[in-house]
Order: sequence, then structure tokens, then C-alpha cells
Amino acid sequence: MPEVVSYALDGDIAVITVDNPPVNALSLPVRRGLAACFERFAGDASAKAAVLICSGRTFIAGADITEFDKPIEEPWLPKVVHYIEDLAKPVVAAIHGTALGGGLETAMGCHYRVAVAAAQVGLPEVSLGLLPGATGTQRLPRLAGVEAALNAMISGRPMPAKVAHEKGVLDAIIDGDLKAGAVAFARDLVKAGKGPRKVREIALDAASLPAGFFSDYRKSIARETRGFFAPEQIIKCVEAAVSLPYDQAVKRENELFMQCMTSPQSRAQRHLFFAEREVSKVPDVPKDTALRPIHQVAVVGGGTMGGGIAMNFANVGIPVILKEINQEALDRGMAIIRGNYEGPVKKGRMSQEAMDKCMALITPTLDYKDLGNADLVIEAVFETMAVKEIVFKELDAVCKQGAILASNTSTLNVDEIAAFTRRPEDVIGLHFFAPANVMTLLEIVRGAKTSNEVIATSMALAKTIRKIGVLVRVCFGFVGNRMFFPYVREAQRMMLEGVPPERVDRVAFEWGMAMGPHGVSDLSGLDVFDKLNKEWKDKPNDPAYCRMIHALVEKGRLGQKSGAGIYKYEGRTPVPDPEVTALAKAEAERLGVQQVEVSDEEIIERLLFAMINEGALILDEGIAMRASDIDVVFCHGYGMPRHRGGPMKYADEVGLAKVVAAMEKYRARYGDLYWTPAPLLARLAKEGKTFNG
Repeated sequence: MPEVVSYALDGDIAVITVDNPPVNALSLPVRRGLAACFERFAGDASAKAAVLICSGRTFIAGADITEFDKPIEEPWLPKVVHYIEDLAKPVVAAIHGTALGGGLETAMGCHYRVAVAAAQVGLPEVSLGLLPGATGTQRLPRLAGVEAALNAMISGRPMPAKVAHEKGVLDAIIDGDLKAGAVAFARDLVKAGKGPRKVREIALDAASLPAGFFSDYRKSIARETRGFFAPEQIIKCVEAAVSLPYDQAVKRENELFMQCMTSPQSRAQRHLFFAEREVSKVPDVPKDTALRPIHQVAVVGGGTMGGGIAMNFANVGIPVILKEINQEALDRGMAIIRGNYEGPVKKGRMSQEAMDKCMALITPTLDYKDLGNADLVIEAVFETMAVKEIVFKELDAVCKQGAILASNTSTLNVDEIAAFTRRPEDVIGLHFFAPANVMTLLEIVRGAKTSNEVIATSMALAKTIRKIGVLVRVCFGFVGNRMFFPYVREAQRMMLEGVPPERVDRVAFEWGMAMGPHGVSDLSGLDVFDKLNKEWKDKPNDPAYCRMIHALVEKGRLGQKSGAGIYKYEGRTPVPDPEVTALAKAEAERLGVQQVEVSDEEIIERLLFAMINEGALILDEGIAMRASDIDVVFCHGYGMPRHRGGPMKYADEVGLAKVVAAMEKYRARYGDLYWTPAPLLARLAKEGKTFNG
């Protein structure tokens, strides 16, 4: 087996090469190899300088994340970094691909850094709920400046080589062959008599920062970092870099890194990191399943959803035909798409040329016959089975053999839709989330007869259009909406019980949700929820179930789009409405719903535990393959914060026994209909296990 780190001489320059595919992660063998090779370099009198370089497609792209929950094994990366820095002969890091996390920290332990123009460097540990714990919080501020370093670490976004060079993180950009250029750079250092240059010795002057810099910086990031633990710890580390001697500041970094490592936020974020990679694996669809080529797509329905769907394909260069029922609707749909593109152009995030190119890829039509050559057709019409039937019978008649026929349905039975065609094996659900051109989730619904080819093609297509594809099976609402309905149900019930909608939304927001359940309901449209409830054949036999939604729709209060729903709206700002409070009280009296006092803790329990219990039923029924798939759905499609890890991971953190105990408490109050613990939940709780164990 070849060594993961090797040592060779190029004249008087030692070349230390890391070869640990696929991304040269800093696993224990790599750390040991680096320590051994640099020790050899230190004792090699013929080597005047060293170049650290990597094989394959990238420089060291970070730590081996699988080691994070294991005991630390020496040499720990900070020791390796300090050993390199303390060498008496100069070391040059030669970077291609990405130098991320521990990779950049290792490079900053070297005395000089060079890179190819296409390289990127960064410290993205914040995305895992961590901070750069191998002296990164101390070194990057010394090289790039305090504010630039904070921005890089808090955002986690990498710097292109050009920017890193301008900021002082890189010493040179290498044209041509990286190894030859880096060796030449090192040889020039030797000729010029330039020895090691330690980043740790670069002075950081606190007096150079504006008064109140750190407090102002905290305020500037408060909204985007709400609920996350690591960003504040990163700021504390940089404060230490500015105010303490280096060794003491490193000690502080170590302490705060361990606090991050053991925090529930980091556990949640690391869980999602792995979940997002696991979600694409489908055990019963072989890896070598043939994919159908998708060269042209058609979308039936040019409304806000259909237009957003079309944009996903145009954005990646796939031509789209957009079908509508009349010219007025078609013109309106194309105008919506144009408006969606014009926003980013005005903000400088997209060029006019790129917008024009995307618009040119979208062809409007009124004729089903124009869809005949499409490889994939996505229906995005009204969410009623009668309309779906008309559309799919038309598609079955005009589409070529082998075309994938997909429905954007959010709740309806994909098997029933497939039965409207003579090719159910080609039918699948592709449930996009609004706005479809922005949201990252694609719920892929396999029917009973959907072929492996269609499933595999759909999963691959999700990546092509930059979505997270989650494969689920058929039931009303699939995974996302089926679990979201209990969440809305409890919010609605609490409204009848006298809990102000704004209080429920505030508590949900403070827990971490992007919006509270009432705000989301108004944004989605109360009429949409009302129609879904009417289509739901197995709706609970409960006259109080989402009664307020129906009552508000009857009064013409449809949500934001009508200027009033659960809230009334001043522009897009929700304002509590006494009329809704009075209506809720009247409905409660009519239904015999008692007014109750609830704590903030109860609000969260009822919203989240109702959802979690439904998730357990979904897992038991095989609707979702993995608990972690459910977590991905909610973090990418429903505004659940990454630092919670999704509903099933949150249940694991709370403890399933505590979830069951709370459910039994509400069962005693409300009866068996909603609060009977799912068999899987009850069993796992009894056995002391977790959903994601």
C-alpha cells in the first residue's frame, strides 16, 4: 500500500507529497506522515528548503470528519502545524484545488504559500458548528487582517486565490506547473538567504481597530447567525488573538474549540453534513442503473411555481418549453420569470448577458404537441386530481416513448396520477418548494411502478439543477407536508385555545424557525391549505381540525396575497388583528374548545413533538428511507435551522423517552387521536435508542 505522505528530493529542495484520495483529508495516517516527513526534512542536511504539495485534484481540503466523535489520537493537528512552523529551514505550501479548514491551517503553519490561479482557500468549520481549532483563528487575522479573517471564518466562504493573494494569505500565484513553480520559489528563497517566516510572530495591534469594533461586528452578523453557537466563539478567539500573547490565545482557541465540538449545535450540523451525503443513496436502485438523457424539459403551468421550475433548468443550460392554457397566462408567466431574473441583475449578482441567455432557453407555447420531443415533462398545475387527470392524459398522448412524466404535486397520490397514463413506469413526483428557483429541496416521489431508470435519473437531475433530492414513497403529503400538517394543526388548535398567533410565531422563531407556523400559513395561502384539506380523503374526524383556516378563507382572508389572513398586513409586515382573536373565541365556544394557559415550553413541544411522532409513523411505513432523510427535508424545505439538525435529530437530542412522556401528558388532555406515540417512537424510547443511532 503506497504511503499517504511521501518524501523526495528535487536537487536541494525536499518535496513532501500528500496522497490521500479523494480530498487529501487530514486523517491520522496523514498527520503521522506529515510529522515523519518534516522530521526527516529537519535532519536532511542536503535539503535547504521544503515544498508541501498534494496529489490528485486538490490540496488538503480539510479534516477527516469521521474522526470528530472519536478520542483525539496524536499527533493532533496543532502540534503538526507548530512543528512545521518551528523548523529552521523554510517550508513552502503549494496549493491547488482547495485548501480548506485544517488544510489552510497547515499551509499557514508553513513559512510561505503559493497557489495556482484557480485555487481557493478558506476556513469553513463554522458550517459544522466548529471553529478553526488548529490555530486558524490566530493565523488568518495576522495574514488577512482582523475584519477580513472574521468575515471568512463566520461565513465559511472560501477566498479565490487572487483575493487571498491581495489579502496577504498567499505570497505568489504560480503560472504553469505548480510543483515546478513552487520548487523554483523555494530555491529562490534559499538563494536570497530568506529563512523561515513565522505567521505567529506577525503583530496584531488592537489600537488599529476602531473603537467598539467587536461589539459592532457582533451586531452586524446577529441576524444571519441567530441560534448558532460557533460564530460567537470565533469572535472570542479573534478577540484573544488581538489582546493576548499568542500562546495564551491558542490555549483559548483550544478551549473554545472543545466547547463547540461538544455543543448540540455542532452535533446537529455534523449530522446534517453526513445526512446530505447519505440521502442520494438508494439501496434498491443499483449504482450502475442507466440514466436517461435529459436534453430538453417541458413545464406545464406557467404560474409562479411553474416559472420557478423552468428557471432551474435554464440556469444550467437545459432548454425548457413552458406550456400554458391561454396567451394571457403565458405572457404573465414569462413576465414573472423575467422579473425573477431582473432582481439579481439589478443587485449585480447576475450579468445581463447571463439573464438573456437563460431567457432565450425558455420557449413559451400554448400547444401540447410542442412537448412531443421533451425528455422530461413536469406538470405544475392546480393541486386537484381532476386537473392532474386532464394534463397527464394529454401528456400520455403527445410525449415520446421514454420521456419522464413528472408531477409537482405536493400531496396527491402519484400512483393515481400514473394510472392516468399507459406508462406508469415513467411517472414520478418531483415536488419543488416555493420559490422553486431558490429553495434547495426537491422531494422525489417514487410510485409503486416507477422504474429504477426514472428514479436514478431524477436523483441525478436534482444534483444537476443544484438541489438536494430526497427520495420518498407515496402517501398524502409525502414526507414534508405530511409532517408539516401536525405542526400547523397544533398552531391552529392553540389559536382556538386563546394563545395569540403572534406569541406562537415568536416562540417558534426564537427556537430557530425562519418563520412561525401562522406566518408561513399566511405566506403559503390559507386557501391552499383549505383546498388540501378538502382533497385529503383520510382527514382526521375532528371538527376543530384547522377550523380557523376554513373560517378565515370563508371571510376572504387568504393570507398575504389578500392583505389579510391570520394577520392583517401592512405591506408584508404582519400585524395582529383583534378580528381574528374574536373569531377564534367564537369558534372555540361553538366547538367546545376550552381556553388554556400554555408555557413557551408547551408551545415548542406541541409544535415539534406532533411533527416528530408523524415522522416516526412515516419511518415505520417505509415512506422515508432514513430518519436523516427527514431531517434533510425539513432543513432544506421548511426553514428549520441547521443548528437543530432537523426534527428527528432534535428528538434524539431531547431524548426519545422525554418525547414520549410529553406525548402521554397531552394524550391525557386531548385523547388518543393525535397524541398516541407511534410504535417506532415508543419502542426506541423504551430501548434507550435514537432515530439516528
